[in-house]
Amino acid sequence: MTANHLPKNLLLKNARIIDPVKMKEFEGDILIRNGNIEAVGVDLPEDGGETINVNGKIVTHGFCDIHAHFREPGREDKETLESGSKAALAGGFTTVCVMPNTDPPIDSPESIRFLVEKAENLPVNIHPMGAVTMGQKGEHLTEMASMIQEGAVAFSDDGVPVMNSGVMRRALEYAAPLGVPVINHAEDLTLKGEGQINEGDWSTELGLAGIPDVSESSMVSRDIQVAEFVKGRLHIPHISSRKSVELIRWAKEQGVNVTAEVTPHHLYFTDAHLVNYDTNLKVAPPIRSEKDRLALMTALKDGIIDCVATDHAPHTIEDKEAPFDWAPPGMIGLESAFGAVWKVMSGAGCELIEIVKGFTTKPRTIMGLASDLFQKGTPAELVIFDPDAEWVFQAKHIHSKSRNTPFIGERLKGKVLTVISKGMIFQF
Repeated sequence: MTANHLPKNLLLKNARIIDPVKMKEFEGDILIRNGNIEAVGVDLPEDGGETINVNGKIVTHGFCDIHAHFREPGREDKETLESGSKAALAGGFTTVCVMPNTDPPIDSPESIRFLVEKAENLPVNIHPMGAVTMGQKGEHLTEMASMIQEGAVAFSDDGVPVMNSGVMRRALEYAAPLGVPVINHAEDLTLKGEGQINEGDWSTELGLAGIPDVSESSMVSRDIQVAEFVKGRLHIPHISSRKSVELIRWAKEQGVNVTAEVTPHHLYFTDAHLVNYDTNLKVAPPIRSEKDRLALMTALKDGIIDCVATDHAPHTIEDKEAPFDWAPPGMIGLESAFGAVWKVMSGAGCELIEIVKGFTTKPRTIMGLASDLFQKGTPAELVIFDPDAEWVFQAKHIHSKSRNTPFIGERLKGKVLTVISKGMIFQF
């Protein structure tokens, strides 16, 4: 990766521009002046500055990830805000929302302020989420209004679900007038038990305790019903099962204010890939069956699932080299996200502009962030990528501090070439 300051005037020439707000794709140019969008159009003058000939590659809004774990504070050996920012850039992301399950958790206005101030000079926009409950113990709500004032964009106890329905009700009621979603890790722990992988043929074959799909869908059902009852805003993370998709479809038809995300790894892998007991494929919720994977792809294509989010979860080599039962769940995912998703979704006949929307405007809208990044005067957040490039993901492509990914050696489609963010231009 090379990094340079943007010149005063920069013209991106001969681009295939995807505007995910207007849902238009056209050949044209983008002029950036003093780090801000000056014009997006056809045959723009060079204006006395520098010019980059994009040669027909795609230029669009920088990607936005609304579900990442950067581990700071507490586990900086796994990831920091700085190293996570580098991983994000390598994947084409210019905006990242970070989860609060750090050590200690982000459960106070002061901890939100700490992250906002520390992220100020980093090369991507980092927005912290606050914990729903103090210490993520599922008992007492955090100071939501004060945390919003300090910069929190949502609330989640991700990593552990809010099992108490009364607490979940109060969280949705308090967050609603603040205009932000509550994000609940959708797993019933009493149904999950000691499970390690998806309950099915492969859990039996491998001799590993299974996690039934109903452990997710039952929690999704509860949260939808509570959100409908109190008229709250619910966002459901890392959907993994066909049953959950059908519940979300029903909720949207009923007008419930619910959105959902899917990860690249749940779109790409199935439990059959666990045949070699690769702990890098151990995630929560687990990788499920081929029927589930196909249902997730269809739901993303149809808009039932709103967006893609990585659930980037760094762990040390020592953690992941533990026996399967003891290894923590999670994989990194920022650097490989677009290539993995576009590979499977293009193969399913999905339009590129729809996938771009799922990486850009849809996640920003869910989090209440500005979504029209081509508007004049907006700070330039752009990604340039080649949608036709096929490439093998290797360790050299990883910029995270951690290496826990099953994507190494996988042939992906769609490669990020250049990212413009916060007055800098990064080339890969």
